[in-house]
Amino acid sequence: MCGRYGAQLCTPQRWLDFQGDKNNGLAPLQINFQLVPNGTEPGDAIEPLDARVWSCSEAPSEDEEPCSCQDCAKSCPPVVAPTDSSPPFRLGKADGVLVLCVLLFAFFAMVFLVALLCQRRSKGLTVPQAVPTARGCSARASDVSHQALARAFRWWGTLVASRPLVVLAVAVVVAGGLSAGMVTLRLTTDPVELWSAPGSRARQEKAFHDQHFGPFLRTNQIIVTAPGRAGALYNSVILGAKNFSGVLAQDVLQALLELQEQLAGIEAWAPQAGRNVTLRDVCYAPLNPTEPTLGDCCVNSVTQYFQNNRSHLALTALQEDGKETGTVDWHDHLIYCVSSPLSFKDITALELSCMAEYGGPVFPYIAFGGYQDSEYTEAEALIITYSLNNFPRGDPRLEWVLSWESKFLEVVQDFQRSQGPNLSVAFMAERSLEDEINRTSGEDLPVFALSYLLVFAYIALALGEYTAWSRVLVESKVTLAVGGIAVVLGAVFASMGFLALLGMPSSLIILEVVPFLVLAVGADNIFIFVQEFQQSQREPGETREQHLGRVLAEVAPSMLLCSISEAICFLLGALSSMPAVQTFALTAAVAIAFDFLLQMSGFVALVALDARRQEAGRFDLCCCCGKGREGPAGEGARLLRPLLERYYTPFLLHPRVRPCVVLLFLFLACAGLFLLFQVPVGLDQELALPEDSYMLQYFSALNQYLAVGVPTYFVTTGGYDFSSANGTNAICSSAGCDSDSLTQTIQHATNFPNVSYLAIPATSWVDDFLDWLNPTSRCCRIHQFGEHKGEFCPSTSNNLSCFAGQCLKTLRRPTAEEFQRFLPWFLQDRPTLQCAKGGLGAYDTSVSMDENGTILATRFMAYQRPLRTSQEYTAALRAARALGDTLTRTLRRVPGTDPDFSVFPYTVTYVYYEQYLTVVVEGLVTLAMCLVPTFAVSFLLLGMDLRSSCATLVTIAMILLDTVGFMALWDVPYNAVALINLVAAVGISVEFVSHITCAFARSAQPTRVERAAEATITMGSKVVAGVAMTNLPGVVVLAFAKAQLIQIFFFRLNLIITLVGLAHGLVFLPVLLSYIGPSPQVPAGDTPGDTQGAGLGSGTTYFKDKDTDKPRKS
Repeated sequence: MCGRYGAQLCTPQRWLDFQGDKNNGLAPLQINFQLVPNGTEPGDAIEPLDARVWSCSEAPSEDEEPCSCQDCAKSCPPVVAPTDSSPPFRLGKADGVLVLCVLLFAFFAMVFLVALLCQRRSKGLTVPQAVPTARGCSARASDVSHQALARAFRWWGTLVASRPLVVLAVAVVVAGGLSAGMVTLRLTTDPVELWSAPGSRARQEKAFHDQHFGPFLRTNQIIVTAPGRAGALYNSVILGAKNFSGVLAQDVLQALLELQEQLAGIEAWAPQAGRNVTLRDVCYAPLNPTEPTLGDCCVNSVTQYFQNNRSHLALTALQEDGKETGTVDWHDHLIYCVSSPLSFKDITALELSCMAEYGGPVFPYIAFGGYQDSEYTEAEALIITYSLNNFPRGDPRLEWVLSWESKFLEVVQDFQRSQGPNLSVAFMAERSLEDEINRTSGEDLPVFALSYLLVFAYIALALGEYTAWSRVLVESKVTLAVGGIAVVLGAVFASMGFLALLGMPSSLIILEVVPFLVLAVGADNIFIFVQEFQQSQREPGETREQHLGRVLAEVAPSMLLCSISEAICFLLGALSSMPAVQTFALTAAVAIAFDFLLQMSGFVALVALDARRQEAGRFDLCCCCGKGREGPAGEGARLLRPLLERYYTPFLLHPRVRPCVVLLFLFLACAGLFLLFQVPVGLDQELALPEDSYMLQYFSALNQYLAVGVPTYFVTTGGYDFSSANGTNAICSSAGCDSDSLTQTIQHATNFPNVSYLAIPATSWVDDFLDWLNPTSRCCRIHQFGEHKGEFCPSTSNNLSCFAGQCLKTLRRPTAEEFQRFLPWFLQDRPTLQCAKGGLGAYDTSVSMDENGTILATRFMAYQRPLRTSQEYTAALRAARALGDTLTRTLRRVPGTDPDFSVFPYTVTYVYYEQYLTVVVEGLVTLAMCLVPTFAVSFLLLGMDLRSSCATLVTIAMILLDTVGFMALWDVPYNAVALINLVAAVGISVEFVSHITCAFARSAQPTRVERAAEATITMGSKVVAGVAMTNLPGVVVLAFAKAQLIQIFFFRLNLIITLVGLAHGLVFLPVLLSYIGPSPQVPAGDTPGDTQGAGLGSGTTYFKDKDTDKPRKS
């Protein structure tokens, strides 16, 4: 409306001058306006203009429309500001969740204390010794099932011990054969394939978008700042005074030009293609996509306002503005272009174009960062963005892009070093994130190797039971430890090979987590079996093979219970829709099943061979040498079990300590429930990077300076008639369009960026197409005669056949036939000075049509506001989908619209962040499904022992609650990686809990307290040695990993799981069982202290002192 001055520099005089300018394409002749100062008396021959002026919201006549809402705020219907997400839950002024958790703790604490008081009053301070009574059906079923398992394992153990080499050979062949399947193993590294289900909504929408419009462009970006460099004030002759920041200096712009020249000259070698790749081979060239030159490549930067031309940047000219004369230079041109980026010629004497070298506009919110209130010349950061074509994995052209990006990173790194302290340079390529993750995975391999080495060293030292220095080499168990670890690793490799043969891919996270999980489970079984064999005395007349079979019968049922529980738990976890969680759960389930089978075969055979070696007095690691047979060895030195027996258990089960333990863990559970709601959901990109990654500097600059986020497309599917008047009006935003049209609704949403997360309204090809059809412009013309009659006439043509050849003779909506005929012309028309509305470059890839001209899909591009955390990305996705649903409902009301038509938002990040919309619910369901088999298997294998099964379930649930609570305290966010670890935590918790519960259920001691004491002493020591002490050395080493992902989700989270599981298994569970455990199951005819056949008897009977209710040894 104000010509070259634009809206910001418009004055009444300039506006009238433009209206009267015969070169504006509207005025029929030159009209010169002379403004009379206010208060001046007009002369006799002058009659002041006193015409009526209509408001933009008023129609001048019944046949005309008022200005659209897009152009006139008064025309907009009243819009109710959308409310933000639901307000926090509060009770009065207090946090509602906190109040409920406090009330919950108070309720359970009161119930417990009242029950305890009632029990004390009714029974006194002592509990009478259990008197054998007739056994119920469940107890008899428990005995039958246990005895059947014991007989089966006794027979199997004796058989294996009799033929250890044969069994070992079969185990090696089977494990080795399955492990050979790993040669077909495919590692999935694509984050999309890892964390997004193929059938998810985001994946389907991505597939639809890529099918019709191609993959999202690859972004390579540089952010340049000049910290500490002072700015300057510039006084423009015609544009006024403007502050220029320190980074907006000519020498900086010259340096950026030099950098871009180096990047334009890159030649990168692509080995598989066998050729050099240049920028023109891979760049996005919107105005010349078939045969682009370097100048056609889409590069957005501040120097593009000068067409990346040094002479344009150095140009100066004399400028007159009324009575004032001065010199204009790059400052003036830049001031003008940031306010009129679509201008083909500035208003200064320089007369330079603002369009980029490739022919498109450079919007200032893309090229500048760190400014306030559109004061772009005060920007603290300059942003250079290279847009490259993207190709699906498997396309040979993807190698071209990756090769060029690799050289891009090298050139920018050299530029960063050359600038030293003058400029701060942050940068990234599209490949950078995956490169850095892969780099840190390789660099952290020694950390994992050291972790496993420490675990191996601990098992090798802890398995031995030493009676004298002279027998250290004989009683050492290094070979057995190596064999045990080989069994565990064999199970892991066999499971991966087996699943690879079935065509299932794996991932790096599975290679890192599954061995830890199976090692924890396997090491526990190793310690339980070996230590029980060491502590068990051979009975008179019993052979070594029978002895080993008897020990296996005592410990294998609880191993079977744990393994079945864990395997079914992970199988149910495989129902998750997330591919990484699904693959992990399946791999873990198969690995645990294989581990149990190999331990029951191969490891039992190794124990038999080791026992034969030790009895023969031969050295460990060198079985050919030895001292010869000696007399039976004395009792080995033990540390943990005596501590548990003499000090720990009497203190833990003291009548005054037990209530405190219950109240303490009840408090921790309620605190964990409250903290559960404080755990952030998501995974910030920075956490996936090593601490020394250059990408961290880039993300910091991105969060600090960028003014807009990524482009967001609103995609329409097929089944909508754009060519009808109703269809057009429901999309466009110009005069005559619906007030709730697609573009207008998106415009409303950008008015509330804190709720919609949209900052820039959508560009509309429909509006520009209607403007392009305007008969008053030169855009759409048809040759009227000659050899090109009936064909499109470009706006740059002065051919006589185009004269009076406008496509539409009057200003109106096109008919359906005109719409379909002219739309392809519009999409292929290159924007020019004569017609800036041409659709080539801007919209030619935004409309997908079939060979008949039917529109199959379209897209409208808006921009998100800057998003900095995964929580904001998730909220933006949720808000965009809500907006898309609103648009779908509106457009489906248009006559002729297909009922299946829809509008959905799409941007490149949605496929990564969609999981966080459902990860909480999915995690709760997955973990709940993991707990069900734990309870069910315990209930069945313990002979339908409801109390023991409930104790197991409650303890594992409390472990999960407390683990999540500590996640909140230690800044561990919840996401799919955390969910994998929590699913693994259920498996490890089973090891902490089920063995002790099984020992308690099979104990023959007369009271619950004594049975809890025996279970803690006999099985607790093995659990500590097997699970906790196996995990801790390996986990602690991971604190030194470079990758933050490993530090947070493998060190912190696994340390929490181990310590919380140990506390619940060794502290809370014995106390809980001492209160609610099942009654003693003493078969008729047995004495209370008889443990024969109980499976865990040690020959020790625990009674309670009358005065202290404290277990004591007799």
